[in-house]
Amino acid sequence: MNTAASIDIAQELPDLRQITRYCEPDEIGIFLKSVAATLSQDRKQMTYWIEENRRLLSQVESADVHELKQIHDKLNYIEIERFLLTYSVSALHSNCTHYRDVIATRTMQLVAEELTAAGRTQPDIPYALLSMGSDGREEQTLITDQDYLIVYDDGGGEAADSYFHDFSVLLVDRLEEAGFNKCTGNIMPTNPTWRGSYLQWRKRLLSIMRYEFEDYAKNMMDLIVLSDARHVAGNRELAEKLANTIRTMEQDYFQVLWGMAKAATEMKLALGFLKRIWTESSGEHKGEFNLKLLAWAPLVMNVRILSINQGIPATNTVQRISLLEKEGSFSATVSRELRAAYQILTKHRILLQIKVIKGIQNDAHHLNPYQLPTEEREKIRTALIKIEELQKIIHSNFSIV
Repeated sequence: MNTAASIDIAQELPDLRQITRYCEPDEIGIFLKSVAATLSQDRKQMTYWIEENRRLLSQVESADVHELKQIHDKLNYIEIERFLLTYSVSALHSNCTHYRDVIATRTMQLVAEELTAAGRTQPDIPYALLSMGSDGREEQTLITDQDYLIVYDDGGGEAADSYFHDFSVLLVDRLEEAGFNKCTGNIMPTNPTWRGSYLQWRKRLLSIMRYEFEDYAKNMMDLIVLSDARHVAGNRELAEKLANTIRTMEQDYFQVLWGMAKAATEMKLALGFLKRIWTESSGEHKGEFNLKLLAWAPLVMNVRILSINQGIPATNTVQRISLLEKEGSFSATVSRELRAAYQILTKHRILLQIKVIKGIQNDAHHLNPYQLPTEEREKIRTALIKIEELQKIIHSNFSIV
């Protein structure tokens, strides 16, 4: 850990001297022993989780699909417990993204072997699996679905198209068996929109950029999803070639980026009269608001737009914010405020997911802010205000009227 990071962390910790000054003389020693014992226990628990994580991941290489599901469930359980101890959003993102990449890679190997055993000949061309959405941004959480595309090299002809159709059908089924829910929006390689050779992908992208397809709203959503494309498995060079092509085209066709910016600035926020948190006034979610749609998603979307416009290569939201500060789009203060907004909103998204997983509630998106401590609720309100300010920045930068 570098010195600057150590200082930042130290500033966030409570000063024990501020606490002990209110203790009676015979209470100070007892209190400090209690703190030391708690830290020791937490350290032992963290060490166990790290070792168990490594042990489970070492089993993936030889696991079948049924075993992958068991490993996946155990790794998810570790992340739940670790998050409830630390509330570290970045650690959960990093761990969930990593082990799901490993599991997806193994699943691809099993699918290729299964097709070979069935007598299908794999084309002698590179291919790759890319993820999008939260996975593409390396922001995986506890509840996940499949947001994947497949690209394969050119030259394979109809034989390659046929093979990767069958490959995709089997892959989606096997990923589901391994614990990756099928995407309700059908963003999966079984959908021909999300599968093709590199040249097929390039032609499809050009058609979208030039408005050659009729469904404007769908094309815009596809481009937004593609903006976060990231290599997961298979040939990295081919995957990065496609990802770079996507982002270059988005920059080159300004009218497309302008349309995405307009959509981002028009996303509704859970802000009401006098900048208070807005909640549903009636119905099933009375007193609640959709944390994902009315807070978290607008933040991610607006940061994405600025990043694409400025040629930022990262897909991760926090990294994008930091790089936008570095290249001058954000001041240090704005950057810090937006990172804090992302942390608090994502923290509560994860806590909602944990409640669903544990059977406490059925909905992973709606939050009642008035059931939270006042300080926590104020952090969410502040986050919403900062997102609104970000929307105004983009509205001005893109001259949206």
